[in-house]
Amino acid sequence: MYACGPTVYNYVHLGNFRTFVFEDGLKRVLIYSGLKVKHVTNLTDIDDKIINKANEEGTTVKEIADRYANFFFADLAKLNITPADYYPRATEHLSGMIKLIERLIAGGKAYVEDGSVYFAIDQFPNYGKLSGVKTADLKTNARVNNDEFNKNAPADFVLWKAAKPGEPSYDSPWGPGRPGWHIECSAMSMELLGDTFDLHTGGIDLLFPHHENEIAQSEGATGKPLAHYFLEGEYLMIEGEKMSKSLGNILTLKDIEAKGYSPLDLRYLFLTAKYRQSLNFTWESLAGAKTARHKLNNLLIDLADAKNGNINTEYQNKFREKIEADLNLPQALAVMWELLDDQTVSPADKKATLLDFDRVLGLSLAELKPAKVSADVETLLIAREQARHEGNFAKADQLRAEIESNGWVVDDTADGPKLKQK
Repeated sequence: MYACGPTVYNYVHLGNFRTFVFEDGLKRVLIYSGLKVKHVTNLTDIDDKIINKANEEGTTVKEIADRYANFFFADLAKLNITPADYYPRATEHLSGMIKLIERLIAGGKAYVEDGSVYFAIDQFPNYGKLSGVKTADLKTNARVNNDEFNKNAPADFVLWKAAKPGEPSYDSPWGPGRPGWHIECSAMSMELLGDTFDLHTGGIDLLFPHHENEIAQSEGATGKPLAHYFLEGEYLMIEGEKMSKSLGNILTLKDIEAKGYSPLDLRYLFLTAKYRQSLNFTWESLAGAKTARHKLNNLLIDLADAKNGNINTEYQNKFREKIEADLNLPQALAVMWELLDDQTVSPADKKATLLDFDRVLGLSLAELKPAKVSADVETLLIAREQARHEGNFAKADQLRAEIESNGWVVDDTADGPKLKQK
């Protein structure tokens, strides 16, 4: 499984993380189904944006890339995303890129011009087979030489960029320069997964031109399929609009944490929509996800003393049916809530089944532990019960408010009052 990773020049935004959570769900489902997964996610650590950022800050490209790669890994951990087996960096695989470009030139699929190398898409008859883009309107000698997306029309794209003054460069048979953006993924996937692998994933914004260009490069060189399946996650909208700098609505994990939300609240929100459907992020929807996750956590904490349970096969089969139906994680969540509401399932079996589901959902349920109630709160609870026994309900309400101010909620049950964290 090859997943396109970030260009490490800034904090990764929520739209990217929606894709990474989708990919993590896919990987978890494959493992849950008994498969072994070899997972590669690349890091682009040489790129126009990184160079511009380094120039702005008066530092090196490596310092920028290392800094934001570390932020990326920290955010992955917060979202409970299973680490990939490999995180190759572009600058570590230059020799493989150069060899691949040489193969393309030798095969007539690429050409050299002014120290740069371009892929000739008219020499790859199947160009556009993934995205459906037509090459009929391609202008002669139309070329793309930057690392930005060009969604207007297909064009010959750069494989190796001739060095510009003041930019980092590396030696090559065509003179000093650096790789184009697209060639990185083809070279690294070949080196780590072989000429053909099973699954290629990424965001829908990468469908064209990035994934299309990967196919052209790889298959143009090997004559073999690049990947058996491509899966792209749909867009994340922010309050009904696409994220953009001009709208000022690009959000990061830091932004939601600053408002008191856990990254796992965001993960839960992402699980509520299928990967093929766009998801509209609003602060209200995130608050709803937080409430649902908090309820889930409390229900599991209530089952803390339930031990030696067995996985309920009826619910497990329902869960499998949903996750295997094109990764329908929203319906898998619905099965989870159905299980929790089912009073015919014993607490111990309910807990065992829930933890089994979390192997896919990734909500860190196994790590939950009941918080310890302080002696002060216990004293307040005893005093409240005494006030209620004496019919002094005004005082009981006052004591309840004091308990809540200490972070606990009183739940009056048939078995007596129980404390739950707010």
